[in-house]
Amino acid sequence: MKNSENYTSYYFLGIGGIGMSALARYFRAKGYAVAGYDRIISQLCIDLEAEGILVSNDESVQAVPEQMLDKCHTLVVITPAVPADHPQLMMFRAQGFTIKKRSEVLGMLTQDLKALCVAGTHGKTTTSTILAHLLHQSETGCNAFLGGISNNYNSNLLTDPDSNLVVVEADEYDRSFLHLTPYMAIVTSRDPDHLDIYGTAEEYRKGFVDFVKLIKKGGILLAKKGVFEDAELKDINATVYTYSTDSEADFYADNINIAAGEIRFDFHTPTETITDLKLGVPVKINIENSVAAMAIAWLNGVTLHELRSGLSSYSGIYRRFNVLCSKGRNIVIDDYAHHPAEIHASIDSVRTAFADKKIIGVFQPHLYTRTRDFADGFAKELSKLDEVILLPIYPARELPIDGVDSKMLLDKITLQSKQLCQKNELTERLKQYNGCVILMLGAGDIDRLSPVVAKEMKI
Repeated sequence: MKNSENYTSYYFLGIGGIGMSALARYFRAKGYAVAGYDRIISQLCIDLEAEGILVSNDESVQAVPEQMLDKCHTLVVITPAVPADHPQLMMFRAQGFTIKKRSEVLGMLTQDLKALCVAGTHGKTTTSTILAHLLHQSETGCNAFLGGISNNYNSNLLTDPDSNLVVVEADEYDRSFLHLTPYMAIVTSRDPDHLDIYGTAEEYRKGFVDFVKLIKKGGILLAKKGVFEDAELKDINATVYTYSTDSEADFYADNINIAAGEIRFDFHTPTETITDLKLGVPVKINIENSVAAMAIAWLNGVTLHELRSGLSSYSGIYRRFNVLCSKGRNIVIDDYAHHPAEIHASIDSVRTAFADKKIIGVFQPHLYTRTRDFADGFAKELSKLDEVILLPIYPARELPIDGVDSKMLLDKITLQSKQLCQKNELTERLKQYNGCVILMLGAGDIDRLSPVVAKEMKI
């Protein structure tokens, strides 16, 4: 990876974002001056500061470090979440700084490498992190820009100067993945999302067709069986493979055994089979994610022995079905699920792993538009819990929408045991439960509550 422009400094607006922080870490590791702004000083921001990156939550122009004010040698990197009237962004634009989206910078850094891009409505963070781990612990090696904090490496960035492979989470939001040039691509799913950007479900699904058309000639597309129709792929230059837990796919798992907190299965490639693999993180949905990751790793030369050891040593991702408390008053699980299909998978995994326990779901809806667009789907999946507690909507980059709130969602849920709760009341509210699974769900700032809840449940 190279810095193709004559920049010595990088300033990030929204540096605490998972994708932005990986880029910031990359440039810092390469010896460049790096600083940034974020509205909230999260634990990730604190970690960046410990690595020598200046981070501030002061949006004033005066808070920008002096060495970042040289427009000839400073690149400003932004996310779509940064509002157009942000004082620092307005200053950078007025003074003629070069400003690029995160996705553009990621595309620039990876264009000269063999990019292994993982896309999909759900599963892309887990799949890309498993893939990166399989490659990194093998003789093949890799670089990686991940959409989550790997528990194996406590980071969302992996670098390997001896490898020409780079694993990239290909984010469809704001059509960001169209800035990438994949050598190989995985598509896990195309369930409609981000309709504030795409407008319709059809346009959303078409975005993934546009993405796979970017695969380099002679490259590979690995798609979950049934995700694409054959006609949609007629114009791409790549060799197409499918994966599934269905034996009709090119890569698949069978002989799946889930028992005693373990998942074991056999993995089939077009020419080889590995029997009795152990999945390091026993979450049911990770079987398909593992099949996809192992397929691409195998296609890049990772051996069967390396696949076996890598899969068993994979330890998961921060906020992807993390068991924060397993002994005490209640089991506490923290999960990033924020789409109906993800919530379905999360609840299904809990039912499988803890079949004898009552499940209390705590859900923080993320974005007014997503809550509006998928209210019926959220209500259907949340109604599969034993009880549900809804927190207020986390707005992120959005302004309120009339009639869209957690009460609207609560009214659609068919459970008898359902309630609204403010964040500062949650821990006290949960003390009434004993011997249950507390499932913390959402993509907002619920991750700050989860450790507090877990600590209380251990008492």
